[in-house]
Amino acid sequence: QVQLVESGGGLVQAGGSLRLSCAASGSIFSINYMGWYRQAPGKQRELVALITGPSTPKYADSVRDRFTISRDIPKNSVYLQMNSLKPEDTAVYYCNALIKPGTSWYVREETYWGQGTQVTVSS
Repeated sequence: QVQLVESGGGLVQAGGSLRLSCAASGSIFSINYMGWYRQAPGKQRELVALITGPSTPKYADSVRDRFTISRDIPKNSVYLQMNSLKPEDTAVYYCNALIKPGTSWYVREETYWGQGTQVTVSS
């Protein structure tokens, strides 16, 4: 059973910083990509940032130049460094990954989600 466990959310003032972490555990053959989504109250879940092994990270326009995504492949982990936070960044942040579970190359990749971590930015 594959699980994604997030940590690092909290309350911060506008202009401050937070670092989110997400670790994948369980029986994992390979990980295609890892990333972060967020969902604010009354809004749809949206992509924040995504990273594969060799590819350039992808960012939402609203966070480009403020957020940095990084990945530790041996640790099956992904991080999101969030700087210059704004009140509009307030949301539940979800870790997301496309993972081939188990021990065989022939198993289909599946999408996994973490439980979410709250980020609140006060003005």
